Amino acid sequence: MYKAATLLVEDEGLILMMLAEMVHDLGHLVISEATNIETAMSLAETRSFDLALLDVSIAGSLITPVVHVLDGRGVPIVFVSGYSHRTMPAELQGRLLVEKPFSQNSLFYAINRATGQAPAA
Repeated sequence: MYKAATLLVEDEGLILMMLAEMVHDLGHLVISEATNIETAMSLAETRSFDLALLDVSIAGSLITPVVHVLDGRGVPIVFVSGYSHRTMPAELQGRLLVEKPFSQNSLFYAINRATGQAPAA
């Protein structure tokens, strides 16, 4: 039984494959993947998710429009990005962030926090 139906948005193919494998290994189901903002927006507006793992910058564009849609639908978000807490765009500050490069362990803890399965550290 899978824990969370997950949306992945990542524009780097190898990272997307690695992330999907890690998410699966952690017991979650990747039900949709997007490599561009347009597809991510369409999925965010039309599909149901328990969790979204998003890169902050997709082909040079901020993921912010997708974030607004997912926030409006109450979908927990974890950013998986090369941005750090210090360099995150202002409108995305204070969110759960797993910095690249990342380990499966750091992804595990962030997902658990986002889905309410673990207390905040």
